[in-house]
Amino acid sequence: MSRRLRPTLRLRLTLLNGVLLIGAGAILVLLAWLLVRDALRPTDELLPGTVVLLADGESMDAAQWQRQLVDAASGELLAKGLVALLAVSVVGVAGAYAVAGRALRPLHQVTATAQRLGEATLDQRIGYSGADDEVAELAKTFDAMLDRIASAFEAQKRFVANASHELRTPLAVMRTEIDVTLSDDDADAAEYRRMATVVRDASERANGLVDALLVLARSEAQAGRQLGRRTECDLAAGTVNALSAMRREVERIGLRVQTSLESAPVVGDPGLLDRLAGNLIENAVRYNHLHGRLWVRTGTDGVRSWLVVGNTGFEVDQADVPGLFEPFRRGGRERTGARGSGLGLSIVRAVCTAHGGTVRVIAQPGGGLEVTVTLPSADAPAVSGPVSTAS
Repeated sequence: MSRRLRPTLRLRLTLLNGVLLIGAGAILVLLAWLLVRDALRPTDELLPGTVVLLADGESMDAAQWQRQLVDAASGELLAKGLVALLAVSVVGVAGAYAVAGRALRPLHQVTATAQRLGEATLDQRIGYSGADDEVAELAKTFDAMLDRIASAFEAQKRFVANASHELRTPLAVMRTEIDVTLSDDDADAAEYRRMATVVRDASERANGLVDALLVLARSEAQAGRQLGRRTECDLAAGTVNALSAMRREVERIGLRVQTSLESAPVVGDPGLLDRLAGNLIENAVRYNHLHGRLWVRTGTDGVRSWLVVGNTGFEVDQADVPGLFEPFRRGGRERTGARGSGLGLSIVRAVCTAHGGTVRVIAQPGGGLEVTVTLPSADAPAVSGPVSTAS
């Protein structure tokens, strides 16, 4: 009972409609009553002492007859008007309650859907098909929000599953190597050394994946918020360090490197920016082919600073370009257990977002990619903008 009598929106709308309806009806009855009293004055223009002969043969003073006539008509009008007002009010309030309930039904559907939502019911929607009004707009907005939540939830589940698989692979390699070596009674020092080398490589891979996940989480946490560290640094310096770190790999596969490294001052987190440049250079080398090309450019126009990293390599379809930014996707294809963690461009995008910049990827004819990172220059006010992915 207390729940039914609580001041719900339906009850308040019904009461408001009832008050307005009763008030308007009461005003109309009052006006009609006043008009009748003013209109029924037929003897006002007669001489004093005029007598009226009634139908039953009796005679009565005209003024007295007028007073009786006005009182009777006013009383009858008032009585019937109040009865009519009561009937109209009852019907009006009941109708208002029913109409308000029908109009607010989608709100109850929103509430019921929200109460049922869970991991297994994210596919449920309101599906409102009534009039195109504010309630319909609310229902559509709620359905759109559920679509975004479901997409984010599915992406999170895929991310956790892929991360678990990526971590499970090196752990399984380590355990297998250790079990096989320990079960071999004839294993010598060379065999144990080989086992230790395999375990070390697998542990380095697991450690690199954990580091990449932490950097990705840190970058995404700072996106849209004030950076924890803001230091003026140069993208060109970070790019030089990244190229130096990959020098042996570049020489091993015989890449031709073309650089044009002009000063590109930016303000931000030096660790994240160095990781951004390192990921781009590492991807450009890792997904290149023997005797391929690698080109790197940095520069600024005083408002924006940029870093361009391009490479030859296997051909990427234009439709796969947006997928390059998804975690654990390599070359637009989801492959767990392959070389690399598949978080490189995901980290690049998160770092760009955290620094108010943009990243654009263009598939090159014949194979390879060119990635352009644009960040606010240290000489210009900070500009916040969304990340754009060009195909």
